[in-house]
Amino acid sequence: MRPPLLGSGSAATAGATVARSSGRRDRSEADRRPRSDPGPDSGAGFGPRRALAPVGAVLLLAVAVALAGAVGAAALSVRPAEPPPRAALAAEADAGTAADPGGTVTVVHRGGEALPTPDLRVRIRVDGEPIARQPPVPFFSARGFESGPTGPFNRGWRGPWTAGTAATLELAGTNTPVDAGSTVEVRIYVDGRLIAVSEARAG
Repeated sequence: MRPPLLGSGSAATAGATVARSSGRRDRSEADRRPRSDPGPDSGAGFGPRRALAPVGAVLLLAVAVALAGAVGAAALSVRPAEPPPRAALAAEADAGTAADPGGTVTVVHRGGEALPTPDLRVRIRVDGEPIARQPPVPFFSARGFESGPTGPFNRGWRGPWTAGTAATLELAGTNTPVDAGSTVEVRIYVDGRLIAVSEARAG
């Protein structure tokens, strides 16, 4: 007895089954492929983005070099400030009298470097309070002071303030008086920088 032959309908069914199995395998392989991988035939690896990457790196390097050069030039152009001169200055004070009620303040250069007189600035305190009018040294006549200070406080002084030289000014009666026993503080500045502070008790 012969085995039954498959009809045309059975063959078509088998062929469709094989086709569906092959399609599922293709889709599974496509799903397993990394999405970042453009595939062997896509040609994306040679697109414009990868061609521009070396150009961007070169531009970034050029900018970094230019910035480094600008910072280096700026650093070289800044010169360190010169230190202020060093000098030992001592203050002396005499209390006012009936004839001269303001009192007298003297500053003696005891030693150290010479001080440029055009750059001097003097600030005086009596018992911790600034006097009403500060001396605009160097000067000859100024409000709050008797005319004719001596030494480097006088505008007619020539040359720097050197060791062994004293400078004296006398406060007028319209300024803060220096009484007997008062503490007088003198601050000396050169070119805006404080170089000495000295105190004396008025006798």
